[in-house]
Amino acid sequence: MSDEQNPAQEPELAEQDTEQAQPEIDVNARIEELEAQLAEAKEQVIRAAAEVQNTRRRAEQDVQKAHKFALEKFAGDLLAVVDSLERGLEVADATNETLRPMREGMQLTFKQLLDTLRRYNVERIDPHGQPFNPELHQAMSIQESTQAEPDSVLKVFQCGYSIHDRLLRPAMVVVSKAPAEPPVKIDEQA
Repeated sequence: MSDEQNPAQEPELAEQDTEQAQPEIDVNARIEELEAQLAEAKEQVIRAAAEVQNTRRRAEQDVQKAHKFALEKFAGDLLAVVDSLERGLEVADATNETLRPMREGMQLTFKQLLDTLRRYNVERIDPHGQPFNPELHQAMSIQESTQAEPDSVLKVFQCGYSIHDRLLRPAMVVVSKAPAEPPVKIDEQA
């Protein structure tokens, strides 16, 4: 009877088969769960790496801007000196021989100051005769003109300046407009 199986043992074998199948299902479910967790962790690592890269890039851009515009306040303060020299040159009588050496010295100083500003990418905006641009010019008044196109700069009170293509100070200007039409006379006797 050893070769023959006991009918009472058959239910036990059926139970063992069920028990072995159950752990396989649990193992497969656990594998799927762990794979999902692994995929989520990989995605978080990729996001974290991207965030670090973005932060590094922003920091580099901030440093570049700081280097580029570090002189902005200093250059803005020097513009008062440029304006004073320019006004002094405008009022100094060019025909007076006693003022000639002083005027020449002021011209050289003015030129050196503008050249120095230019070396540091501070550019002068002198829009005389150009179309009015509200992004670069500040209109101080509007004047009728037959010689200039409407909305063009007739006179510059104070030149503007930019640093690395960023406006430091707008140019103060007088803008032209078309002359007003004379009133039409109506012949009342007709």
